[in-house]
Amino acid sequence: MALDSVESFFDEVFSFDIGGEKVEKEFSFMPVGEAVDMGFASDGTPLFDPRIFDSGEFSRNPYPYYKILRDHYPVYHDQLHNCYFVTRYEDITECYFDEIGFNTIPKGSSTGVLGNTQLELSGIEHRRRRNIYGRHLVGAALTKRIHALQDLAVELIEEWWAMDSPKGVEVNKTTKTVTIELGQAFANAFPISVVAQVLGIPQEARQQFTWWYDAMMSGLAGSDTHHEGLEARQDLEQYVEELVESRRKSPTYLTDKDGNEICLDIISELCNSEIDGSVMSTEEITSFIALVVGGGGETTRGAIMNLWYLLLQNPEQFSEIQKNEELWDVAFHEMLRHSTSIGGQPRHNTYDITMHGVRVPAGSLMHMVDVSANHDERIFKDPEVFNIFRPDLYSGKILRSGHNKEGKCSHMAFGVGPHLCPGAWISHQETVVGSQVLNQTFKNVRINTDRMPKDIDGVSLAPIGLRSIRELWLDFDLPE
Repeated sequence: MALDSVESFFDEVFSFDIGGEKVEKEFSFMPVGEAVDMGFASDGTPLFDPRIFDSGEFSRNPYPYYKILRDHYPVYHDQLHNCYFVTRYEDITECYFDEIGFNTIPKGSSTGVLGNTQLELSGIEHRRRRNIYGRHLVGAALTKRIHALQDLAVELIEEWWAMDSPKGVEVNKTTKTVTIELGQAFANAFPISVVAQVLGIPQEARQQFTWWYDAMMSGLAGSDTHHEGLEARQDLEQYVEELVESRRKSPTYLTDKDGNEICLDIISELCNSEIDGSVMSTEEITSFIALVVGGGGETTRGAIMNLWYLLLQNPEQFSEIQKNEELWDVAFHEMLRHSTSIGGQPRHNTYDITMHGVRVPAGSLMHMVDVSANHDERIFKDPEVFNIFRPDLYSGKILRSGHNKEGKCSHMAFGVGPHLCPGAWISHQETVVGSQVLNQTFKNVRINTDRMPKDIDGVSLAPIGLRSIRELWLDFDLPE
């Protein structure tokens, strides 16, 4: 049966009244890896009900549904949400590199809480702005700052043992064990501390900066927290306005472990940079800061949490990392391929296109589903399996061009092309360095399964699903 006839049959089976209750539907929770039966066309093609996207089942168990789309509807027209989903690795890659056909993310996607960020720009304008701060987040500038990341990680861990520690550390001297929630104890604070330092936020303002960050990230989640996010951004802009005036006159620098100046901090660089002959406005600088905070903060928090969650459920792989610290880099990439918290990137197509027989009118909202690309069996064998030793995953230097050589492909967690996540490199470094320092502290670390959310069977640990886990309770032996 042709795709058009399947869609016609689909229209007869699933009808949606946007203003009525027929839009809502409950879906049963299925074992991980199995999809709800949504019916079949006469030729055996599985039908797909877009109401699944709004369900708890999809949030916790998305991959069997993305497989249906990849196999049968690689460009899927979601009539309920008025958008299109592109789900195959090679198609998404091609779209990301086509700056003309898929110009940029939809206007308004990052406004409001984050302000008008460079995410909504493309071409020369995008490259000019990105290059202003991009050199801080790659290569030698990052390598020279490893000592600072290590120092920040050690400082956070030392707080665990303070009498009035706010980190919620539980010490049982009888059993000689320590219990922590990794987010509260480390992962929430570490990335934003690093970002604040690289930006050049003064030490005395770091705690307030953390609050701004938390409120802004929460404000992206929905209407309930949007107002607080807007207030936080306004407070940040007022603070940055004063800071900008100071840095325009007296820029400050990042230093190496010996105190030698490496380069201007990002805020000082932005204050003294020009675009088209004019210095950047305070609002533009604040939007840059918000963008870097989002990429280097929340992304890394989720990466640290997911990485430890997966490794501790695969002790044989974790054991190999203990023998070879270089495997932390490999584990980072496999974690992002397997369970990234970055779902994908939206695009608007510039002109009418036809992909896989589906006509997409110009200006349509198209979702490039990176998490689906990462589980595309055409690229990665047994994609549902977490395996840091998989032979088909490239785990070297993060490249905007991506990697596809000799049977190895890079994951899509950060995208590829001009809009590759600007926080990719610093997120990599923060996750690996932070995990290495944690590993030096942990002795016989294991998941406290009693405190962790369970899956539908009430016994198994809950799957990560589409997001990063929010809590990770760990036990480890009390250091001597």
